[in-house]
Amino acid sequence: MATKAPNKMLTQTVEIPKPKEFQQLRIDCGLSTRSDAAVSAGLANSLFATTIRLDERLVAMGRVVGDGGCNFEVVDIAVHPDFQRQGVAQLVMAAIMKYLEDNAPESAYVSLIADHHSPALYKKFGFRSTAPDSIGMSFTVSK
Repeated sequence: MATKAPNKMLTQTVEIPKPKEFQQLRIDCGLSTRSDAAVSAGLANSLFATTIRLDERLVAMGRVVGDGGCNFEVVDIAVHPDFQRQGVAQLVMAAIMKYLEDNAPESAYVSLIADHHSPALYKKFGFRSTAPDSIGMSFTVSK
């Protein structure tokens, strides 16, 4: 699929990004880095991934992880700052939602943790805050 951004031709594909470009896009977007071992294992275990490129350059990505039945999590939604606020994140989310529509069974639970500036995007796709019924929690493994 190709889409036109202002003065740029972007190409969206269903593919898992390469570990180095995955790490670089996270850095470019101000997201936390992951260890090389975590990235290699995590990307290989993706249920679904979509990328958007300008020529060969990765400018946006998103993934779905989970058990493929009961639980799915939308992760690693990232759009390079040069391409933000141009509808690129909506293209990433539309591909993810299509995957979930086609592959997640009825009653599957789909979750995500949104950065403070992005809840409006996810609300457009039917995501709602879980509060006050539940609260998201996390921790990062440190060795």
